[in-house]
Amino acid sequence: MAASSYFPKVPAKIPFDPKAKKGALAFKHYQADKVVEGRSMRNWLRFAVCYWHTFRGTGSDPFGPGTMQRPWDDGSDSLNNALKRVDVAFEFISKLGAPYYCFHDRDVAPEGANLAKSNKNLDAVAEKLKESQAKTGIKLLWGTANLFSNPRFMHGAATSCNADVFAYAAAQVKKAIEVTNDLGGENYVFWGGREGYMNLFNTDMKRELDHLAKFMHMAHDHAQKIGFKGQFLFEPKPKEPTKHQYDYDAAACLNFIRANDLEGIVKLNIETNHATLAGHTMMHELEYASIQGALGSIDANTGDLLLGWDTDQFPTDIYLTTQCMLVIMKQGGLAPGGVNFDAKVRRESFEPLDLFYAHVGGMDAFARGLKIAAAIRKEGLLSDLVKQRYSSYDAGIGKQIEEGKVGFVELEKYMLGKGNPDSNDSGRQEMIENIINEYL
Repeated sequence: MAASSYFPKVPAKIPFDPKAKKGALAFKHYQADKVVEGRSMRNWLRFAVCYWHTFRGTGSDPFGPGTMQRPWDDGSDSLNNALKRVDVAFEFISKLGAPYYCFHDRDVAPEGANLAKSNKNLDAVAEKLKESQAKTGIKLLWGTANLFSNPRFMHGAATSCNADVFAYAAAQVKKAIEVTNDLGGENYVFWGGREGYMNLFNTDMKRELDHLAKFMHMAHDHAQKIGFKGQFLFEPKPKEPTKHQYDYDAAACLNFIRANDLEGIVKLNIETNHATLAGHTMMHELEYASIQGALGSIDANTGDLLLGWDTDQFPTDIYLTTQCMLVIMKQGGLAPGGVNFDAKVRRESFEPLDLFYAHVGGMDAFARGLKIAAAIRKEGLLSDLVKQRYSSYDAGIGKQIEEGKVGFVELEKYMLGKGNPDSNDSGRQEMIENIINEYL
């Protein structure tokens, strides 16, 4: 079957047509070469298609089997089926016009009866991935290893109480880093799907955290040895599936990174749905990581606030994408990271064409967020309001506080002389929210 036949109803390239009728399969905001603040949309956004949800998702849930119609897929976990998926994936990504893709090792290649057979399968698929990249110009944003699906990882991988499982996980990551490097991957992600605990009565938390740190240092050592120049990313993920994940949120991950001499080695890959599950907004997690020089990449999705699990829906909220882009633009972009659509179509959206509608909508939502964020930054009204709010630290006693020129003794003397603080200014929250809505 020729690659062009997998999505016969879709043109060779999704067009940019802002005047297209409602519901048309066309970009109305994402224009890859359009320059925003001196950089193309393509370079600001660095979109990636995730292999797992897009090409492996079945639509199954705890209450029923899969619903997805994927005529190219015979439903098996055979190597031949995996090789066929490569053709499907690259046709899809090419027609969509996304520059990158991402994968777990077990997304692209079936697991074998043992590690050697799994590695052989991965090598076979990686060879075809490399050929497809060369043919299409599509690149690998990042690779990672699935250290959570197989029952061997029931107690975790790097944090497992079983040393053999730790060793197996290390061997699997070693191979995944090597394949990522060979495919020109620009990042490698640590996604701790089961790195956490269910019950502290049977858990040595310190030992598990120490083992996780050793694991990441081993990975870095091997990456250096083979010449991998990509960026390492640690992905915060709370609650699901363990009761308490060690990588709960950006703060927990950064504390772990600092406590274990991993600064300068590992940055963060932030996901919207994970931020929600941690009780944060995406903007909070992005800002927290960014102000500490640790924001490396993002998974672009959203959750359903009425549901308490990782629903991984495509992002369509322009308020959300504007918030994301305000932080990303403030730090000068994400490169070598990007915006990866770790999102899946709904169980009821089962036709192959729905994959295109979902990605086009997500890409347009982020393009709109980019344009709105640029307009906010250009006018400077929001930044001026924030600057004014903290203006008491720009001179006088505030400046001395920030410069470390005073301590408690000097501050007590200052206030005894002054009597009472100057009155507070209003935060003008409602006015600011109204202003943001005007941009939208």
